[in-house]
Amino acid sequence: MKIKYLSILIGCVAALNIYAQDISKHVIKKTEVQTPKRTTTVVSKKKAASRVVPQRKRNSSYSSSSNSYQPQLSAEEMYNIGNENYKKGDYSEAVKWYRKAAEQGNASGQTDLGYMYEHGYGVLKDYSEAVRWYRKSAEQGNAAGQNNLGYMYRNGYGVLKDYSEALRWFRKSAEQGYAAGQNNLGAMYLTGYGVSQDYSETLRWLRKSAEQGYATGQNNLGWMYENGYGVLQDYSEAVRWYRKSAEQGDDDGQNNLGSMYLDGYGVSQDYSEALRWYRKSAEQGNAGGQNNLGWMYLNGYGVSQDYSEAVRWFRKSAEQGNDGGQNNLGYMYLNGYGVSKDYTEAVKWYRKAARQGLEKAKDHLRDLNETW
Repeated sequence: MKIKYLSILIGCVAALNIYAQDISKHVIKKTEVQTPKRTTTVVSKKKAASRVVPQRKRNSSYSSSSNSYQPQLSAEEMYNIGNENYKKGDYSEAVKWYRKAAEQGNASGQTDLGYMYEHGYGVLKDYSEAVRWYRKSAEQGNAAGQNNLGYMYRNGYGVLKDYSEALRWFRKSAEQGYAAGQNNLGAMYLTGYGVSQDYSETLRWLRKSAEQGYATGQNNLGWMYENGYGVLQDYSEAVRWYRKSAEQGDDDGQNNLGSMYLDGYGVSQDYSEALRWYRKSAEQGNAGGQNNLGWMYLNGYGVSQDYSEAVRWFRKSAEQGNDGGQNNLGYMYLNGYGVSKDYTEAVKWYRKAARQGLEKAKDHLRDLNETW
């Protein structure tokens, strides 16, 4: 079953990086580049949750080789066939079977059919259709459908943006013990969307999510401990939860654990470990991790200094829209580090960062007598 989640610390099955808001500090070091920063995922990037597919009964009349369909297949069996095709990457066939299950009222089939419409897997992307199927599932009490419907309301996908409705559906999901819904409900309390901001409630719901082993919730709970929101600041606890998340492969958790090793917060400072975790995050495509890995190469922390590698990772980050990566790529062009000096390119990347509100980039442009 696919889920959405808010990845709170800096991100429709997904994390609270719903909108991938970076709520971390921006610390500028002597190099005048944008330094590594924590990732907070407050509703999050979309990622299909791993799904357990029950084994079909031996007397099933479905043949995987012929794709023959017999009327006696139950909706659950149809759904399972859809899952098998999804796992094989045959999205068109997965959609066919999810639809059969969904039209018979199978709530999981409805959720996953909505997910396919949301992402355009095996069918043309259609947010309105995604919302329609998520709603059918949610109204049957399916916790994943409720979470995903909340996500659509949170972002205004296929429906008018409505934080109150998002909150309502996240709460229904969370109160059923659904870890992604708990994470997302916590994110709503963190941001004050649809409800009064309340760090204690944020912490409560994130803890419920994290204690179920939900990697995004673990990352976000670590962020609360690192920053002292709703709880006494405790770097050791932050490291503990970041590590749990990182070891499950969560790219935000990996990036944040790397930053703790870089700064020596809650753990002995260790550039090699910082580099290792940044690389894991960066190689998964995490823009913050890519920027931070570039910064390590720029400064020669935990690795031989290599401007070309720094530029490569800054560019990957910048092209994803990360303001720190954009600022740092501008810095490399301005100084001719790892790339031919190019004033026009430098200004271009500084402007991209400045237009996202990054003060350091604005300072660079002022120094150059340029506007943004």
